[in-house]
Amino acid sequence: MKQPITTPFGAQSTASEVVASTDLIGRRAIVTGGAGGLGQETARALASAGAEVTIAARNLDLGNAAAREIAAQTGNPLTRAAQLDLADLASVKEFAASWSGPLHILVANAGVMATPERRTPQGRELQFATNHLGHFALAVSLHDSLAAAGKARVVVLSSVGHVNGPVRFHDPDFTKEPYDPWLAYAQSKTANILFAVEAAKRWAADGIAVNALNPGRIWGTNLGRHMEAPPASFDPSGQSGVSVKNIAQGAATSVLLAASPLVEGVTGTYFEDCQEAAPFTPGVRRGVADYAVDPDNARRLWDLSVELTGVGQ
Repeated sequence: MKQPITTPFGAQSTASEVVASTDLIGRRAIVTGGAGGLGQETARALASAGAEVTIAARNLDLGNAAAREIAAQTGNPLTRAAQLDLADLASVKEFAASWSGPLHILVANAGVMATPERRTPQGRELQFATNHLGHFALAVSLHDSLAAAGKARVVVLSSVGHVNGPVRFHDPDFTKEPYDPWLAYAQSKTANILFAVEAAKRWAADGIAVNALNPGRIWGTNLGRHMEAPPASFDPSGQSGVSVKNIAQGAATSVLLAASPLVEGVTGTYFEDCQEAAPFTPGVRRGVADYAVDPDNARRLWDLSVELTGVGQ
């Protein structure tokens, strides 16, 4: 039986602690949603280790402000912002076309959660389009740059919310059944994991590692803007539920997978609290659901994503 991957870090570790002894000088990184919250902290940690970081942000003014702040905090001037709206495939295409040269790290961090029912310019359901399809199109479009980097890493932020439901292959856009914001969120987060599983397989020969993660329960970021209040109780220890964290702790697993030598060569795996996650147990809100790592589901989702985005093969 395969032993789970472990590291010295845990639920309370911070992004700064994870990257403290790592040298990323000469590495180029993109962090989507890097204008605030977990994305900004991830970008800051990578820049602090010397990486050249591009913050991909829907709001370019906020992205530029975050880049200036990170440069001032880290003393690393190699931080910039670029406009990217993941819900609009035309914007994804434009961003990818503007990129030149190798790409060592891609952190698919941006996301929306439990939004009212909305459609993208291409007519897709907003959460599935933003959280999965946009990132799928971006990563596939940047594949050659990732391959050129040698030992590139793609990090995809999922959520414990994926345990609430699989990808709805029969109706991903909720055109046949009534829209449910939480089922839509769950399917998008399951899709994030399935993308990592399939991309890891397809891109192994290119030396590209692709992993997914649950950052934990982080309150105070813009992600929860459609929620009235946090749930009444969670177990911060993570023994009976998802770990509750601040932003510095929430970015730690992303930074581990993006930069740490401790996970060199690890791919197609789902992490939480800086460790490989255990299988999901009903009633315990942590771990990874079987359907989210099923290779048949992963292959089926890839084919659907190609069909819906027109990107890849």
